[in-house]
Amino acid sequence: QVHLVESGGGLVQSGGSLRLSCAASGTIVSFNAMGWYRQAPGNQRELVAGIRSGGSTHYADSVKGRFTISRDNAKNTVYLQMNSLKPEDTAVYFCNVEQFTYITPWGTSKSEFTVWGQGTQVTVSS
Repeated sequence: QVHLVESGGGLVQSGGSLRLSCAASGTIVSFNAMGWYRQAPGNQRELVAGIRSGGSTHYADSVKGRFTISRDNAKNTVYLQMNSLKPEDTAVYFCNVEQFTYITPWGTSKSEFTVWGQGTQVTVSS
């Protein structure tokens, strides 16, 4: 089973930057999409940024020009660089991988539909 572990969250002042990391515990050999979502209190979880297996990216309108998603296949890690942060970016940020295949500890391949990380808190003060 693959686990995702997010890190890099914290408290930052408005206008500051943070870089979130999401590391997969197993070796993911193929996937359809990876994404970062966020959920603020009282709000639904929303897609912030996504990257497809071919490398194409897409962003929520609210973060375009400020956030950048990237991945390092060798490290099984996806990143979210967040610049010019605003108080409205305050939320718990979750990493997700969709429709992926990974190598089990026994050396076999297995496919799963989706997996989520536990989330990391980002707080932007005004």
